[in-house]
Amino acid sequence: MNKKIKKILSKKNKSKIVSLTAYSKSIAKILDKYLDIVLVGDSMANVLYGQKDTHKISLENIIQHTLSVKMGIKKSLLVVDMPKGSYKNTKVAEKNAKLVMKKTKCDAIKLESDKNNYKIIYKLVRKKIPVMGHIGHTPQFKKKFKIYGQSKDEIHKLLKEAQMIEKAGAFAIVLECLAPEAAKIITNKIKIPTIGIGSSFYCDGQILVTDDMLGLSGFYPKFVKKFANLNRTIEKAVKKYTRDVKLKKFPSTINFLNG
Repeated sequence: MNKKIKKILSKKNKSKIVSLTAYSKSIAKILDKYLDIVLVGDSMANVLYGQKDTHKISLENIIQHTLSVKMGIKKSLLVVDMPKGSYKNTKVAEKNAKLVMKKTKCDAIKLESDKNNYKIIYKLVRKKIPVMGHIGHTPQFKKKFKIYGQSKDEIHKLLKEAQMIEKAGAFAIVLECLAPEAAKIITNKIKIPTIGIGSSFYCDGQILVTDDMLGLSGFYPKFVKKFANLNRTIEKAVKKYTRDVKLKKFPSTINFLNG
């Protein structure tokens, strides 16, 4: 087993796992200094390409951005989202997962659960392809945000789903938009780490879309905390640059290559 994955597994019930998304080398290089997991998320569809959902991002897009991110990663576990349609059956999933692993040299891939693809996870793991699961709000299969696991029956179904993913061989699982009690029960019942997004502090770790927590994306649901406001910072810088160019303050003589 990958040493980085062993490290993630060892954090279960001991220390919090910290994760964020990245789509480029420059951002990945910063994140790598502090994080346990860096995810090349299909959220790039929204964040970078302005698409309304994640359904149309291609495997080629994912691979190209992962190649960039990989150059900035030294210590973090690099996980790659498999885009919608790239794992619709075991044969297609194995072919595409192997391609991603071979081309990008990433550490693992992530699959969203449709409550039926446990066999795909099992097959990939048996082929030495580490898999992270994902339950609750799964954007590739569900259109609307809602809180999952608000009733005993829902919690039971989510727990069973998580246990099936664990049994299939996944090394960790993302819990998205789960009620606190559901997240708590699942985290306590399964042996693999849970990574929460909008699922309370009961999870073994947390993940956010980096552009959201930096105040850059314009998408700020309740579960996102803005740790910076880069929109404002960038706007101020661009405004200053524009003024300096128009007032002929930039470039000055100190910016001349032969100055």
